[in-house]
Amino acid sequence: METPSAHLDDFARDGLPPRDQWPEFRFTLPQLHYPARLNCATALLDRNLATRADHPALVTPAETLTYAQLAERVNRIANVLVNRTGLVPGNRVLLRGANTAWMVAAYFAVLKAGGIVVATMPLLRAKELGQMLRKARISHALCDARLADALREAEAPALRHVLHWGDGELEGLCAAESPDFTACDTAAEDIGLIGFTSGTTGEPKGTLHFHRDMLAICDAYAREVLRPEPSDIFIGSPPLAFTFGLGGLVLFPFRVGATAVLLERASPEELLPAIARHRATICFTAPTAYRAMAAKAADHDLRSLRKCVSAGEALPRPIFEAWQASTGLKLMDGIGATEMLHIFISAREEQIRPGATGLPVPGYEAKVVGPDGAEVPRGTPGRLAVRGPTGCRYLDDPRQARYVEDGWNITGDTYIQDEDGYFWYQARSDDMIISAGYNIAGPEVEAALLSHPLVRECGVVGVPDEDRGMVVKAFVVLEPGATGDAALVRALQEHVKAAIAPYKYPRRIDFVASLPRTETGKLQRFALRQGAIA
Repeated sequence: METPSAHLDDFARDGLPPRDQWPEFRFTLPQLHYPARLNCATALLDRNLATRADHPALVTPAETLTYAQLAERVNRIANVLVNRTGLVPGNRVLLRGANTAWMVAAYFAVLKAGGIVVATMPLLRAKELGQMLRKARISHALCDARLADALREAEAPALRHVLHWGDGELEGLCAAESPDFTACDTAAEDIGLIGFTSGTTGEPKGTLHFHRDMLAICDAYAREVLRPEPSDIFIGSPPLAFTFGLGGLVLFPFRVGATAVLLERASPEELLPAIARHRATICFTAPTAYRAMAAKAADHDLRSLRKCVSAGEALPRPIFEAWQASTGLKLMDGIGATEMLHIFISAREEQIRPGATGLPVPGYEAKVVGPDGAEVPRGTPGRLAVRGPTGCRYLDDPRQARYVEDGWNITGDTYIQDEDGYFWYQARSDDMIISAGYNIAGPEVEAALLSHPLVRECGVVGVPDEDRGMVVKAFVVLEPGATGDAALVRALQEHVKAAIAPYKYPRRIDFVASLPRTETGKLQRFALRQGAIA
C-alpha cells in the first residue's frame, strides 16, 4: 500500500488478490478524492456531533438515540473491545443481530477501533456461520443474545472472544468503560468490511471493502442520485448485514445527518404502518414488498414519502406501475452487488424510464460486452461490465479472476443498453433460457405474468426438454380466491403471448403456495430449477 496500514493483524490484507487482478478504480468526481488516512466511523458518525449532536440518529421500537448518544455507545463498545478482549487493528469481528441500535453501535465501534466488520444475517445457521468464521479467521464476535445458539454451535477454531447484548453482558461492560475513544488512525485503503455474498451454491465469497469505499457509495449514489437531506427519515426492510441495507439505512442517512428508523420485523404488513407512524420520507425495500404494499397503500397515510428505492432483484414494470398508481411515486430502481458494495446503475426521479434500471451512477462507467470482452452494439444483449470508485476484491479466492476482466467488474448480469444509454435488465447471465435456439430472459416472462390481475408472485426458469433443449416453466402464486386450474393455465399463456413475443410464453405452469427466497428477498431460481427437475 502507498500509505502504511494501521492493521497489526494483517490476515485480511494478505488475503487481497494480486494488484493485477484488481478492477481499475476510477475517482472522477471531486468528492471521491479522500485523504490518505481516514476512519469512516469518524467521517460518518463523529462529524455530526458538531452540528447534529441532539438530532435523532436512530429510532427503533426499543429506543431512540441522538447522534451524541449513539457516539457515546460506540465509544464504550470500542473500549470494551480493546480493553477487555485485546482487539488489535485488523482483527475480524463477527456481528450477529437484527436491525437494532446495538447492531449499528457495534458496527461503528469495530470500525472506530480499527477492526474489520463481518456482519451476518440473523437467519443463518451454524453451518453457514462456520464457513464465514473459518474463511475470515474471525477471532471476536458481538452477538444478540437471542441469536447466540447457532454461533455457539458453529465450528470456529479461531474464535476466542464472544460478547452478547440483550442479556446485560455487553451493556454491563460498557457501563464501566469511558464514553471517550480516540479513533484508530486507519488508512483510507485499510479494510473495514468483509461482506459475504448471498451466493446460492459453493463456498461463500468474502468481499473486501476499504474505509474509503464506505464513503464512496455515499458520495456517488446517495449524493448524486438519491440526494437525501438532513431532514429526511429513512426506513426499510433490508438487514444491515446486506450491503443494500447498510447503505440505505445507516451510511446514507449518517452522511447527511438524517434519521434512520430501524425495524426488527419489516414485512410489508409491518412496514406500511411504520412509514405512516414515523412520517418516513425515504424507503428502501425489495420489489416484492412494494407489490404487496401497493395493494394496501390506500389504508395508510404515506404522504410523507418522497423517494422509494427498489433493489435486491429486478424491478418488473407491473410493480413499478402498481406503486405509482397507489402512491403517485416513481420507484427508483437500481442494481448493485456485494462485490461493488452498493448501487452503480440507477436514475434520478426526473430521469426514470419505467422498465429500465437506469444510467450509470455518476462516478461509475458501464458497458455491455460480448464473450470476448469487446463492447457489443447498442440494443444487443451481453454481459454487464462496470467500474468506478468501488469494485471486487475477494478474500483469497480464485474466483477473483473470473469477476474482473481487463479492469472491469463483470457482474454476472445480462443487459441491453439502448441508444440513449439506458440499461435494461434481461436476466442473471446463468438464468438465460435457450429454447429451440431462442434466448429468453426469465424476468421478462415474469413481468408479463405479473401484469395479470390473478398473479401475486411468480418465478420463471428453464427446464430440460427433449425437443427444444429447454422450455420456459413458470411457478405462480395466485391472489387469494383464484383457482389454479387448466383454464387459468391457458389464460395465463395467452396473456403472456399478447404481452411479449409469443415464443417466450411459459409452456409449463405450476401453481404454488409460495416461492423460495433468500433472507434479503431475492428469488432463488436455482431452487425452482432443482424442484422442477426433481
